[in-house]
Amino acid sequence: MNAHLAPGSFTGTSPAWLDVPDDVNALVPRLWSQTARKDAGVLHIGGLAIPDLVASVNTPTYVLDEDDFRARARAFKEAFGDRHGYDVYYAGKAFLCTELARWVQQEGLCLDVCSNGELTVALRAGVEPERIGYHGNNKTLTELRRAIVEGVGRIIVDSFDEVDRVIAVAGETGLPARVMVRVTAGVEAHTHEYIATAHEDQKFGLSISSNDAFEAVRRLAAAPGVDLRGLHSHIGSQIFDSAGFEVAARRVLALHARVRDELGVELPELDLGGGFGIAYTTQDDPSSPSALAEDLTAIVEHECRALDLAVPHLSIEPGRAIVGPSMCTVYTVGTVKEVALDGGVSRTYVSVDGGMSDNIRTALYDADYSATLAGRASDAAPVLGRVVGKHCEAGDIVVKHEFLPGDIHPGDLLAVPGTGAYCRSMASNYNHALRPPVVAVKDGQPRVLVRRETEDDLLATDLG
Repeated sequence: MNAHLAPGSFTGTSPAWLDVPDDVNALVPRLWSQTARKDAGVLHIGGLAIPDLVASVNTPTYVLDEDDFRARARAFKEAFGDRHGYDVYYAGKAFLCTELARWVQQEGLCLDVCSNGELTVALRAGVEPERIGYHGNNKTLTELRRAIVEGVGRIIVDSFDEVDRVIAVAGETGLPARVMVRVTAGVEAHTHEYIATAHEDQKFGLSISSNDAFEAVRRLAAAPGVDLRGLHSHIGSQIFDSAGFEVAARRVLALHARVRDELGVELPELDLGGGFGIAYTTQDDPSSPSALAEDLTAIVEHECRALDLAVPHLSIEPGRAIVGPSMCTVYTVGTVKEVALDGGVSRTYVSVDGGMSDNIRTALYDADYSATLAGRASDAAPVLGRVVGKHCEAGDIVVKHEFLPGDIHPGDLLAVPGTGAYCRSMASNYNHALRPPVVAVKDGQPRVLVRRETEDDLLATDLG
C-alpha cells in the first residue's frame, strides 16, 4: 500500500474537493444519519454496532435509521406544513415498503406514487387515498381507473393522451377525477442531465411556452366529472438552492393568472415540486428545510402579489432529502488491489460483495459517494481508494474517489452513506445477484423491513 501522500500528490487522480483526512476513521456528520457514530472505530447506527448487525443479517445490507427518517420527515412537515400550510409529499420512488409507508402517514406526510405497484404498497400500508398523489408520464386506462375508483387525492396529468383517458374514466365511473396538470417551465436546473426535468426537451409534462399546458387546462376545466386542482411543476432532483424555483414559480403562476383571466377559473393549488439535494460527499452543502420553506414561500407570495393572485394552496416534494441520508449500505471487502497511475502514484481498488446491482447510481448518473471502514479502527495512513463491485462490468463502481485506511483488507466491513434514495428502488438481479435486505434500526434493535432475496425467489419466475 502507498504511504501517506500530501493532497497535491493526487492532482489529476482525485477531485479537488477530496482532501486527505486528518483522521481516516472519523465520520463527516452531514453525510450520515443522525444517530451514526463511531466507538473505537466501530460504526454504530441507531444504537447498534454494525458488526453485530452483520453477524445476524450478513452483507450487503441496507441499514435504515428509523429515528433519522422520522426526524427528517418531521422537519419538512414542521417547516413547510405547520408554518406555511403546505402539503408535503414523500417520494415513494426513492424507497418504499409497507412499514415505511406507515411511517410516512404517522408523521403527517402525503405520499407520491408513480406505478400500480407503488399504489398497492401504499394502500396495503393503510395510507389514506386522499393523501396519495399519482405521478407518471404513461398511465394506462387500467391504472387511471384504479386510481379514480380508490379515491386517490390527485392524479398528475402528463400528456393530452392522459387528458383524454382521465375524462373517459371519469365519465365511465361517475366518480370524480381529481387532477393536476404537470407543466414544464423551461428551467435548466443545475443537476445531472437525466434528473433535470423542467427544460423543454424531455419526457415529462406539458410546455407552458408552446401553449400545450394551457390547452390541457382548458380541456380538463370544461370536462364533466373532472376536479381540476391546479398545476404541478418540478425542475429536477438534487437541487441545492432556490434560484430555479424562482424562475419556475414566475412562469407557472403567470399561467395561473392566464387561466383566471381567459377561462374564468381560479386554480386552487400549486405544487412546486422539490427534489432537494443531500450531502453525498464533502462538496455538497444542502439547505435546511426551514430555509427552503422560507425562500420558496417568499418567492410564491412575491409573484402572486405581482399578478394580483390569491396565494394557492401549496405542496412540495422533498424527494431524496427525507430518506436519502437515513440509510447506509454495508459491504464486506473481498479483494484489494493496488493499481499504478501516471505520476508515480497509485489507486487502491477495494472490491466489495455488492455493486451496481444494489447501487446503480454511480454508473447511471456518475454519482459521487463516500465510504468509511465500519468494523474497526485503523492506525494506517490513508490511501486513495476506489470502491468497486463484484459484477462483470468495468463501470461497476460504488465510490469513485475516497481516502481509505492503507491497511484495508479482505473481510473488513465498509459502509457507504446516503444510499436511502433510489438504491434499493433501482436494485436489480444483474449477474443473478440477490437483492439485499432493508433493516431498520432503533434503540439498539434491528428489524427486517424487506428480507434478503433467496435463490428460490430468483427462480420463482423462471419457468424453464
